[in-house]
Amino acid sequence: MNDQMQKGTLPKTVEAPSRFRNTIGKYSIRRSSKCVSCGLCAELCPQGVHPRYEAYNQTLRPREHKCIGFDCKKNDYYCIDRCPEGALTLRLNPVLETLGDYRWTDEMLIAHWEMAETGDLPVVALEYNLGNSGGGFDKIRFRHFEPDAYIDVEDEKIDTRLVLNKRGDGRPVKTLSLPCYGGGMSYGSMALNALVGRARAAQKLNSLTCTGEGGYPEEFVPYKEHVITQVATGLFGVREETILYAPVIEFKYAQGAKPGLGGHLLGDKVTPEVAAMRETVVGNSLFSPFPFHSVYSVEDHKKHVDWIKAINPEGLISVKVSTPTDVDMVAVGSYYAGAHIIHIDGSYGGTGAAPDIAKKNIAMPIEYAIPKVHNFLKAEGIRDKVCLIASGGIRNALDTAKAIALGADGVVIGTADLVALECVRCGNCESGRGCARGIASTDHELGRMISEPYAEQRLVNMYMAWRKQWCKLLRQLGMRSIGELTGRSDLLVHLDYLEAAERASYQPAPKAKTII
Repeated sequence: MNDQMQKGTLPKTVEAPSRFRNTIGKYSIRRSSKCVSCGLCAELCPQGVHPRYEAYNQTLRPREHKCIGFDCKKNDYYCIDRCPEGALTLRLNPVLETLGDYRWTDEMLIAHWEMAETGDLPVVALEYNLGNSGGGFDKIRFRHFEPDAYIDVEDEKIDTRLVLNKRGDGRPVKTLSLPCYGGGMSYGSMALNALVGRARAAQKLNSLTCTGEGGYPEEFVPYKEHVITQVATGLFGVREETILYAPVIEFKYAQGAKPGLGGHLLGDKVTPEVAAMRETVVGNSLFSPFPFHSVYSVEDHKKHVDWIKAINPEGLISVKVSTPTDVDMVAVGSYYAGAHIIHIDGSYGGTGAAPDIAKKNIAMPIEYAIPKVHNFLKAEGIRDKVCLIASGGIRNALDTAKAIALGADGVVIGTADLVALECVRCGNCESGRGCARGIASTDHELGRMISEPYAEQRLVNMYMAWRKQWCKLLRQLGMRSIGELTGRSDLLVHLDYLEAAERASYQPAPKAKTII
């Protein structure tokens, strides 16, 4: 059991409310002019939907995201029926029709906002484990649980650790408390407060976050034991001191969302601070080459690995690659070059910065790449000597568990971190000033919309809610550690390979259409 769990010092969840006055929920509640502000709805509702200023005898606009909707009708505190003036109406929120996409649906977004606010699983009836993509993890399910397999064990006694160094090479055995850590997001693509908030959350969670290829801001230094520094093809901001800071150094050879293409940062986002960090010119678009022009073989790659190992004798080496058809050979080559972590990045990942033609047509989907690499490493006799990490479309706790069951040791998370900070998936990450919500922006005015403590607590809350899901799943499977799940693809089914009757048993219940 990891030290944090033994000492009972896993981070506490603290409510971190939305930054925005008008929150988005599954349901919409309207209070008409008939309201006399009697305060009965505020008194009745246990969810806190109706905030009230007693000093001014005023009931405020409902916190719609807390409303459990039509399920509440069976309760004696159902505000719609109990309002003496008939001033309240309830309906499905029409905003849902414009929110989300096939992979990140409206309900998945709303649920993750709630987890990030409360640190608990949603009380509102939301489908947050599955999207509507028609493929990928949305077509994969865990088999129906055997009742006899269930074990009654507390969350605190379930082991969710991830060990990053299995080589036995004398370098530190880095152990994280969760089977996931933060993916690369660069200084220049993201607001600094959001990035530092991720680093603070990684410290609290005994996890990691990654600089991406934008360099290493000084603000990361207090959290350096939890920050991966990335060495990418553009070598932006790569310096000896930042390599020495890092417990893990990641070579980014390719990204699953855009294999065969280098990074691109629009000139609008190259502010004086970004330009200084990247040692370039203000306002000029920045392109990362593809590939490293010094690496065209495993032998060349080994020289890179040896270079970093010589600079930082304590650092672990991660190699991030995309998922071409020969990704299994690439993984084996990386191991023999001296890597501790093989990080394979599938085609579903990326933000608004990745072109659709690359995301949709080039790399192998991660759910195919994971077992391919896992099984090849086993055949080579080295699976237990390397940490296999997957990314590229891992959206939620159940996606993480499915990736592990397919053969990964853990996963890297990107977009879900942004969603925790109230990203709405508008896709404007690379457009001018960038994100209107201040997340993926270098604009100072927009960036101030996020504070470091807010970002830190929202991320801590979301991951602690995820941990509750993993513990529940492991109990149902009769397991006491997440490591027991690795490679257990026999516990999964793919809907495309089931008969119609059996497939129906794995489908979620249809959504209610009621409007009041």
